[in-house]
Amino acid sequence: MDAFLLSRLQFALNISFHILFPTITMAMGWFLFYFKLRSNLSGHPVWMRMYRFWVRVFALSFALGVVSGVTMSFQFGTNWPGFMEKVGNVAGPLLGYEVLTAFFLEATFLGIMLFGIRRVPNWLHTTSTLIVALGTTTSAFWILALNSWMQTPQGYEVIDGVVYATNWKEIIFNPSFPYRFAHMMLASGLTASFLIAGLSAYRLLKGDDKLAPKLALKTATYTAAVLIPLQIFAGDMHGLNTLKHQPQKVAAMEGLWETTKGAPLLLFAIPDEENKENHFEIPVPYGASLILTHKLDGEIKGLNEFEGEHPPVAPVFYGFRVMVGVGMLMLAVSWIGSVYLFRKGTLPLWLKRTFVGMAFSGWVATLAGWYVTEIGRQPYLVSGVLRTADAVTQLPPSNIALSFTLYLVIYSVLLVAYIGTLMLMCRRAVEIEEITTEEREVAKAKIRPSNPNPAIV
Repeated sequence: MDAFLLSRLQFALNISFHILFPTITMAMGWFLFYFKLRSNLSGHPVWMRMYRFWVRVFALSFALGVVSGVTMSFQFGTNWPGFMEKVGNVAGPLLGYEVLTAFFLEATFLGIMLFGIRRVPNWLHTTSTLIVALGTTTSAFWILALNSWMQTPQGYEVIDGVVYATNWKEIIFNPSFPYRFAHMMLASGLTASFLIAGLSAYRLLKGDDKLAPKLALKTATYTAAVLIPLQIFAGDMHGLNTLKHQPQKVAAMEGLWETTKGAPLLLFAIPDEENKENHFEIPVPYGASLILTHKLDGEIKGLNEFEGEHPPVAPVFYGFRVMVGVGMLMLAVSWIGSVYLFRKGTLPLWLKRTFVGMAFSGWVATLAGWYVTEIGRQPYLVSGVLRTADAVTQLPPSNIALSFTLYLVIYSVLLVAYIGTLMLMCRRAVEIEEITTEEREVAKAKIRPSNPNPAIV
């Protein structure tokens, strides 16, 4: 393999590993703030116990996200020097804004959030939790502003082959940014919801009969049930925006080779890029046109309109279907779970096991969607401005192969260790049967007489 393919594989590996953890922390910060507020308002110790358990999950995820983010940014210089050389005047400031306005904020108040619960006033600890949640969202804002600009660049001029900013408002709020930001934040909410629901269900299956995992499961299930319809709506709006600005990506997503009015929606097919056709198609007549143009006879441009300018078809086609398929499964499981919890207050055994199996389903959907977005931009690194092949390093392929192998081994070990640690935390939480004396006194003082025995949480 040459340096170009190896560099692409290495960056794909790094971004795939890195994105797993911000996808959790962006939304989990808001879950923690909600738990803390409920603890303050109700005085019931169950909310603080939930907070203490999930803040450890947040801290572990945050740490891995930071480490993998640093190594990923190095590759702009080592593997993709042409990127910073050509568009560094835009990319550099946006990355710098993320560090200045978000990362420093998170790092400062994360210490108070993790270690100051008994050392600072309660209002300050609650405020710190809110600031960390805002910090994770702000971080996503800047990173997605840059990524969206690479998809739909605006507000720039090119002088001697170098991109210069002319309008920062147009750069930041480029045409695809609002849809991409909303889509990613909702994806984070669903990822965190299913992680919380899945690990809580795992605790219940291990015999944890306390209130904390039951309440966490209910909170996460209801949240997912609300977010998934919003995500479907946001995804539809994002698709319409992509059809307008990146029609070749939509054509690859739909596996559509010829420009067609009344294009079918392919539930399944095997794209054959060499012969420019599909095999074993399972179509829904007029489905693609109806979804993308909201007309039965709407016209969608085919891949043959973009000869040499369209992305690899198969990974975009399959990635899109994996993302949508997992999303539909999330919709079904969260709604069925919500009905059971609302009517009976508990879940049947099969549904608990389903939630455990879907604990990391948000990762699958996020990665699939990310591959659709990033591979769908090819052959450009910055759409219409900088080709990927023009930005790659001139390092020997053997050097890149060595670093790629090391990254693969280290990230595999870290991922297994991360999931194993989460399982261990759940099993240890099952063994804790009594609340602390301090929590018991708080409960006696603040819980209404109609609920005088909150002992087992």
